[in-house]
Amino acid sequence: MIEDEMRQRLATLEPSRLEVIDESDDHRGHAGYREGGQSHFRIRMASPAFAGKSRLQRHRLVHGALGDIVPRIHALALELADC
Repeated sequence: MIEDEMRQRLATLEPSRLEVIDESDDHRGHAGYREGGQSHFRIRMASPAFAGKSRLQRHRLVHGALGDIVPRIHALALELADC
């Protein structure tokens, strides 16, 4: 499952809090929705890796950690904080 892959890859950022939420069912009938989910995600995460980083730098860290997962999903919402 994509959700499990996300958790494994984000672990490299040593999060103190990590939630990976599949919100696909909330987008049923919208563009990018796939039957069975795994298309729309929200990540809530706190990590010391984000300390002193701008919002853009934090997003880049997460996208870098996720790598080739990002093009396989339709939407990704990020809520990121330092510890």
